[in-house]
Amino acid sequence: MSRLATWGNELYTGKKSYPFVHRWKLWFVIAAILLVISGGLTLARGGFNMGIEFRGGSEFTVSGVSNTDPAAGESAVTDVVPETVVTATNIAPNTMRVQTEHLDDNQTLEVAANLQEAYGVGADNVTSTFVGPTWGQAVSQQAAIGLIIFVVLVALLMALYFRTWKMSLAAIIGLFYVVALTTGIYGSTGFEITPSAIIGFLTILSYALYDTVVVFDKIRENTDNLEEDVQRTFSENVNLAVNQTLVRSITTSIVGILPVGSILFIGAGLLGAGTLRDISLAIFVGIIVGTLATLFIQAPLYALLRRRDSNVQEHDARILRKRSSGSGEGDAPVTEPSAVSNV
Repeated sequence: MSRLATWGNELYTGKKSYPFVHRWKLWFVIAAILLVISGGLTLARGGFNMGIEFRGGSEFTVSGVSNTDPAAGESAVTDVVPETVVTATNIAPNTMRVQTEHLDDNQTLEVAANLQEAYGVGADNVTSTFVGPTWGQAVSQQAAIGLIIFVVLVALLMALYFRTWKMSLAAIIGLFYVVALTTGIYGSTGFEITPSAIIGFLTILSYALYDTVVVFDKIRENTDNLEEDVQRTFSENVNLAVNQTLVRSITTSIVGILPVGSILFIGAGLLGAGTLRDISLAIFVGIIVGTLATLFIQAPLYALLRRRDSNVQEHDARILRKRSSGSGEGDAPVTEPSAVSNV
């Protein structure tokens, strides 16, 4: 614990510093590669694995089972319709859910009978429903509308709060990247996208925005009085702010991941609460991606957007002149001067 405290103090005072801003090219290339890989793998798999709510189909629920082997449920369907795609999931203790393509009445009765035999339950324990694709489409529409409203409001509020649209733009671009990479991870790994997963994607935005505002608030504090600053360039001040909030970002992420991870691994994995899996998985992945995006994308991007501003250029030139003259007044105790040229 003392080492963590010492590390945090050194980051805050500037004794220790990581080049989040100065190596922006490296971070942006890595971010682009991750996005391309996840998108390519998603295309290679034939697109996203959409849930039955989006593609429509027949769904069976089998309760009171002692055997929760998905293979038994899948065989019960393929024995009747050999070529169909089947997904059998343990959604709760002693309860299985079997989803497949739309079956006609005779096929539905045969599959229900097979499921009774496969899981050793009575006819009352097997229910069947047909899920149409319109419900999922309606959820997608509402989610898209909600996303647009969220982005517009966030952009306006951040521009007003931070008094610069460039900080708002950097935050919004980062949020889009978080959602894009999270859905790309979902698509590349074959996780099923359900309405719960979409709710999880929207929830990610709130967390990612919270972490971004914390970091950007510190950036604003460090760069608010550039005229009076005689030590660091603008990009060095941004980098210092990211380092000063690094411990907070990490601890906040861990605190957020722990309960979500418990739901995902214990609730959904061990106890079989499958309905919680989709939303908890989306949030789990999104928290990690959101934290990394704030550190490696949004903060460096903001520094890039501001580098052409006249007051920033005048300030940086003044600092660099003092350093080159060897007066020592403008020496930055934190960052390497050679790295400044990268921004």
